[in-house]
Amino acid sequence: MKRRDLLSLLTLAPLTSWAMSKLMPKSLQGKSMIKHSAPIDLHWPTQEPFLFCAHHLDRYPAGNAKLGLEAKHFAGRQMGSDFQEKDGFRLYHGTEIPGFPVHPHRGFETITIVRRGYADHADSLGAAGRYGEGDVQWMTAGSGVQHSEMFPLLHKDKENTLELFQIWLNLPKKNKMVPADFKMLWANKIPRVKKDNVEVSIISGEFNDVKFFEAPKNSWAADSSNQVNILLVKMAKDGLFEYPAKKGVERSLYFFEGQGASINGQSINGKRAVFVDPSVQLQIKASGTIEFLMLEAKPIGEPVVQHGPFVMNTREEIAQTIRDYQATQFGGWKWQREDMIHGPQIERFAKYPDGRIERPS
Repeated sequence: MKRRDLLSLLTLAPLTSWAMSKLMPKSLQGKSMIKHSAPIDLHWPTQEPFLFCAHHLDRYPAGNAKLGLEAKHFAGRQMGSDFQEKDGFRLYHGTEIPGFPVHPHRGFETITIVRRGYADHADSLGAAGRYGEGDVQWMTAGSGVQHSEMFPLLHKDKENTLELFQIWLNLPKKNKMVPADFKMLWANKIPRVKKDNVEVSIISGEFNDVKFFEAPKNSWAADSSNQVNILLVKMAKDGLFEYPAKKGVERSLYFFEGQGASINGQSINGKRAVFVDPSVQLQIKASGTIEFLMLEAKPIGEPVVQHGPFVMNTREEIAQTIRDYQATQFGGWKWQREDMIHGPQIERFAKYPDGRIERPS
C-alpha cells in the first residue's frame, strides 16, 4: 500500500502548547483575572496538560456517489493539504473525501467531539466506527496507533455541515506506552445541565454536583483528582454562568459562537481564547446568545517534547518512537484504503479491536 511520507506528517502537526502560549499577548494585568487573551480561528492555544485544540466548521455541499466532492470544488485548493477555507469548507489532508487519511500517534490522547455531521474512524488495531450528532470519541494513543479520520458526505440532496472539536490531552510518563485504546461517549449519555438561560454539556468532569468521569482507564482524566473538566456551554441573552474558584489547575475559555459576553465584568468581543486565573470565582454574563468551551485540568508537570504526532518526555524517546514507527508501522494498515469510510448508510457504531460492536442505545 502506498505510504504517506512520515516527515510530511511531522511538519504538519501543531506546535506544543508551550510554544502556542508564547504567541499569546499578555493583557489586562494587575487586578484582572484574565491572564492572556487572543483571537481564534481553526487552531486554538492551550495550557498544560492540553496540547492542542481545533474547531472545525465546514459547510460541505451535497455529496456524490462516492460520498465525496465533485471535481469542480477542487479548483484553487492545495490538494492533500487544504487548510485555507474556501467556499465555506476545507478538505484538510483528504482529496475527494474531506478529512485526515491514515497517520500515526504516540504518547497522548485525542478527544473528538462531533456536534454536527459524521466522522468515520479506522485504525491499525482493526477497530472502526462512525459517530456524530453530539457523540464523542476518546482515543488513547499510548504506545502507538495509526488511524484515519474521514468526513463522508452522506447527504446527496442537501448540504453536509460538519462541526467538531478535536482536543489533544497529554499522558503522564507512566502511561505513555500503555496499549492503544478508545471509548465512545454517545450523545445521549453525555450529561446536560440546564438552568435558566444556560445549558452545560459535561464531556468530562463535574458541574453543579453532576459528575461525569468516563475517560479510558489510562487517561489523565480517569482520576477525578486531576480535575479534567471539559465543558461546552450555551448561553441565551441575560444568562449567567458561575463556576467556583480552584487551586492547582489551569483554566482556559474559548468563545467560538455569538457576541456579547463579559468575564467578571470585562467585555469579551468576537471569537477569543481567554486564559483566566482559576483561583478567582468565574462569572460569565451573556448580553446575546453565545457558546464557549472550557478546558480545565491539573497540569501533569513533566517535560513535554513533541515532534508532530508524537509526544514524549525526552528527545531520545522521540527518536526511538520514529524508529519504532518505521519498523512496525504501529501494527500496519490492513484497510483497503488510506481514507477509509464505512458506506452510505447513516448509522452510528463502534467496532472495537476484540470484534465487539456497540451502537448508541
